[in-house]
Amino acid sequence: MSKIIAVVNQKGGVGKTTTTMNLAAYLAELGKFVLVVDMDPQGNATSGLGISRADLAHGIYEALAKQKRIHDVVINTNHEGLRLVPATQDLAGANIELVDVERREFQLGDLLEELRHAYDYILIDCPPSLGLLTINSLVAADEILIPVQAEYYALEGLGQLLQTIGLVKEHIKPEISVLGAVLTMFDKRTKLAGDVMEELYKYFPDNIFRSVIPRNVRLAEAPSFGKSIFHYDPKGKGARAYERLAREILEKHSVI
Repeated sequence: MSKIIAVVNQKGGVGKTTTTMNLAAYLAELGKFVLVVDMDPQGNATSGLGISRADLAHGIYEALAKQKRIHDVVINTNHEGLRLVPATQDLAGANIELVDVERREFQLGDLLEELRHAYDYILIDCPPSLGLLTINSLVAADEILIPVQAEYYALEGLGQLLQTIGLVKEHIKPEISVLGAVLTMFDKRTKLAGDVMEELYKYFPDNIFRSVIPRNVRLAEAPSFGKSIFHYDPKGKGARAYERLAREILEKHSVI
């Protein structure tokens, strides 16, 4: 059974896109057929996987707008077993255009139902907001992965995110669940990082991944070269951390 996972946090700069890209790369490396759906108008997952947005004729916006079939906007990446539904610049207008659409919260979910039989995992990279694009992503997902930065303001807004997830669960999709929180940009040398982890357990007492993503220059550099950490620095600390996270998720799903 395929899994659709929304990677979400309305705070920017928490490692959300980095987590989406690199988790997808390692799930593919571990033999899974994976699709990344870039729902962020900034398109960082698209460019980070080596796709030039300037060369794209269409993407997820055109599928949401019923201008293209979802199958027609899926493209290959340089990772074997990893495909992408890219974000074009037009996606920025979708938050407004979806407002008057019937069943507006279900538009992405309806599209992905057409695809899910073909993939083991579909990862949705959400925008850093709680607008309609993010709501569509939550409704489309089976599970939610929440990257949390190991910084002072990291937990700000987390309560609001969990409240939004609760509302989606109560009113729209009862079966949605939180897969877990993953701590990113972690520097074990600082007391602050330990304090943030301790606070995080109050929000997710049973749902924090053992795999912790370190603060790592190579992880930050890789997207500017259009590469995941798997291709950019496969033997580094960041790569090992994301491989562990991928394995831990597969264990949670009793796949390995």
